[in-house]
Amino acid sequence: MRAIVRRAYGETDVLRMEQLPDPEPGDGEVLVRVVAAGVNMAEWHLMSGRPTIARFAFGIPRPKDPRLGADVAGVVEKVGPGVTRLAVGDEVFGSALGAWAELAVAKERMLRPKPARLSFEEAAAVPMAGYTALQAVRLVGDLERTHVAVTGAGGGVGSYAVQLASAGGARVTAVCSARKAEFVRRLGAHDTIDYATTDPTAGEPRFDAVLDFAGGLPVRRWTRAMKPGGLLVLGGAENGGAVLGPLGRSLSALVVRGIRVVTLLAKESGDDLDALGALLASGELRPTLTQTYPFEEAARAVDDLRAARYPGKLVLVAG
Repeated sequence: MRAIVRRAYGETDVLRMEQLPDPEPGDGEVLVRVVAAGVNMAEWHLMSGRPTIARFAFGIPRPKDPRLGADVAGVVEKVGPGVTRLAVGDEVFGSALGAWAELAVAKERMLRPKPARLSFEEAAAVPMAGYTALQAVRLVGDLERTHVAVTGAGGGVGSYAVQLASAGGARVTAVCSARKAEFVRRLGAHDTIDYATTDPTAGEPRFDAVLDFAGGLPVRRWTRAMKPGGLLVLGGAENGGAVLGPLGRSLSALVVRGIRVVTLLAKESGDDLDALGALLASGELRPTLTQTYPFEEAARAVDDLRAARYPGKLVLVAG
């Protein structure tokens, strides 16, 4: 099979299309013929080996596994022993290992039937960003009559968090670039703040919760804008230090008083895929796919993601 791999850490010039042996599903696993695969910042971290502390898990001095890609949508090609819920020919979406390839293996528990109203490309735009947003919004608790700020609202995770928080009854202020303001308003944001021209932490304390997926401001700054006892969820910091990355912001939160600070470590969850599938099937949650690329242009997709050239989600499409 053809697959996008990287054999060393670096920027997108390390990405290569290679021929790899077809994978075989093991116990409780499913082999998926990939139609589309999502592009997330997780892939950039795995590609670049940043923050460097993560290399203890990814591999030192080079990646243990050359494959990339987690979000998948496709058709079941083969099932392994113990698989009972899925069958060959089923259209599925969810999380897999090495989804930037023609074939990918996934645990049966991390795949769900693709909602009929969604294309494969739309379905591939949901899993990782969707369950991260769902887990972040869930931390807020009762959303009715709360004022929630979402930073990075025009990105993948943020675009789903805006929808989920607004649907739950919160007043949502979306922090994003001016060119993405209309995009997030269509998703349910009540107010927008252009971070390039306006300090979102200025003024009287007004937010009950901040879901911070951008990580552009020090944790202490957010205390100015939050009501006493408010919740700050640290969901990302792509501009964090090269060694510790987002961990640096989490450590700085240890000295913050007056608000609750939670570092979100999102986890793959079959239950959350069930919840997302139901919301997608009913139309209560909309996929935020805005750009697709052939697999051969994976490097361009990652570069565009890093540069935030497009709102919402980017997806690779098999040829």
